[in-house]
Amino acid sequence: MNETTAAAGADLERLRTTAERFRSNVGKVIVGKEAPIDLIFVALLCEGHVLIEDVPGVGKTLLAKAAARSLNCTFRRIQCTPDLLPSDVVGVQFFNQKNSEFEFRPGPILANIVLVDEINRAMPRTQSALLECMQEQQVTVDLTSITLPRPFMLIATQNPIELEGTFPLPEAQLDRFLLKAKLGYPSPGEESAVLSRFQHANPLEELQSIVDASELLELQKIFRQVFVDGSVRDYIVKVNAATRENPDIKLGTSTRAALGLQAASQAMAGIRGRGYVLPDDVKALAPHVLSHRIIVKTEARLRGRTEDGIIEEILATVPVPVD
Repeated sequence: MNETTAAAGADLERLRTTAERFRSNVGKVIVGKEAPIDLIFVALLCEGHVLIEDVPGVGKTLLAKAAARSLNCTFRRIQCTPDLLPSDVVGVQFFNQKNSEFEFRPGPILANIVLVDEINRAMPRTQSALLECMQEQQVTVDLTSITLPRPFMLIATQNPIELEGTFPLPEAQLDRFLLKAKLGYPSPGEESAVLSRFQHANPLEELQSIVDASELLELQKIFRQVFVDGSVRDYIVKVNAATRENPDIKLGTSTRAALGLQAASQAMAGIRGRGYVLPDDVKALAPHVLSHRIIVKTEARLRGRTEDGIIEEILATVPVPVD
């Protein structure tokens, strides 16, 4: 084994062990949800954003907070309401009378990890203020562009049930979320474990950070070295193209979706200790990367068709590359 191969192997082992520590740390608060926790870590590696959609009370906000506590990074929370203004998010220029100069007062978006709670309760004008942050990693205030700190990740939560007082996210914003995750209800055993852990104190308060910002930036470089064979890349392209050709889909996925699926597959392979991507990595991540980016036709919805069901059907029909 040459030095380059040995170094690559050591880097992958470091990536895998860090992912295990992150999963174990967050697991002290979130019981029995290893898959969503891994999705959060995958998004951290890709410096992508996550939309957590589920019913109230299953731990969406708690998962985001536990993930942030596991990182030695700055964390801010934005509670969305209909009266939330763009300036409440990105910041504002104000005139300081003491020195007779304009100064910038940063908003909560200028942090490493930002939790946007109940994002669909914010007005479209405020939601649009997040577009530049999510794609360009900067904010513009009074013609001045300010770079966001790195790493930067936005975790948004929303309730899929309530309609009153909510504003659906536009397609352009949904496309900027790398992953969409769901938690689901816990099993009786998991719920019993939650009651036991929270009986005397909130374990979130005792959670310690296990990764700092500089280490996370290094890990983001490591996972990009995971090999993607041409056949796997072609498979990603075919799955992406199938969403544009499906008769039940009004709007298929973009090239950004294909890039996100490739990066997420590299990250998933890396946290599993592999230096190469398998088609199984793509199949496991495709529902989380693609389902929120498609628009199902109204007549298809009336027949009971859903985004998740169509993506699963596409994965079952597109031929998987074999060795």
